[in-house]
Amino acid sequence: MAGSRKVTVSTDAHGHTAGWSETPSAPATTVTPDPTAAAFFDVDNTMMQGASIYWFARGLAARKYFTTGDLARFAWQQARFRLLATEHAGDMSQAKEAALAFVEGWRVDDMERLADEIFDELMAPRIWAGTRRLAQRHLDAGERVWLVSAAPVEIGRVIAARLGLTGAIGTVAEVIDGAYTGRLVGDLMHGPAKAEAVTQLAAVEGLDLARCAAYSDSANDLPMLSAVGRAVAVNPDPALLRQAREQGWDVRDFRTGRRAVRIAVPSTAAAGLLAGAVTAGLALHRRRHRDA
Repeated sequence: MAGSRKVTVSTDAHGHTAGWSETPSAPATTVTPDPTAAAFFDVDNTMMQGASIYWFARGLAARKYFTTGDLARFAWQQARFRLLATEHAGDMSQAKEAALAFVEGWRVDDMERLADEIFDELMAPRIWAGTRRLAQRHLDAGERVWLVSAAPVEIGRVIAARLGLTGAIGTVAEVIDGAYTGRLVGDLMHGPAKAEAVTQLAAVEGLDLARCAAYSDSANDLPMLSAVGRAVAVNPDPALLRQAREQGWDVRDFRTGRRAVRIAVPSTAAAGLLAGAVTAGLALHRRRHRDA
């Protein structure tokens, strides 16, 4: 991918690690930059219908890394985790262990190439046009716009670049000699970790959080939404909708017809388990190629 990029990793006093990555520089405009204001957008179900890790897995399935039957089982597991609301400490521990194991041994450049291809095939058609317009308003006002996702920061950066946004905050994978080790650096970018990462980025970039905005669909992101001056609930789940009404936050719902079916919309824990399941598929794929 053309253009320069900046990847920064920062660890706070609590041991949470934030990774943020800037996209290649955008063309100069006549808009006067606003250096102290920015917007932060959750990705799954906020910027994009469904979960980025799910669509990435779909793209891998199309490339024969595992079967469509495996993918159906992953989707069922995601729905079960969402419906049973089992996203608690034990599940998050499992998710952390599994979240990036599937990329062990991959080159970072290969990961980004696949994410770039899969964005065109499966993610771009599922970008919520309304949310994209909200992001563009911030850009038009001279503000920077960051995606904030539990997905690997490299996938977030690809999505941000393709949407013309400033960059992405995401989960950090350990990289040695240009290849993933399969281990995380710090925690999943989830819940309070998102708020801490946004706060860290604000300190580095000179942002005034009181002048910033945050957008999310999930009550899991209440810490991030509460950290900024303007919170917006986008396609909100019931818990976030209740909180938004109590707090007087803006609510935007871009879903049409009956409410979106959430089969392909995992919780963070379920997405981590999906990644763990993908591990087995990738291992089988590598073994087949090695034995061929």
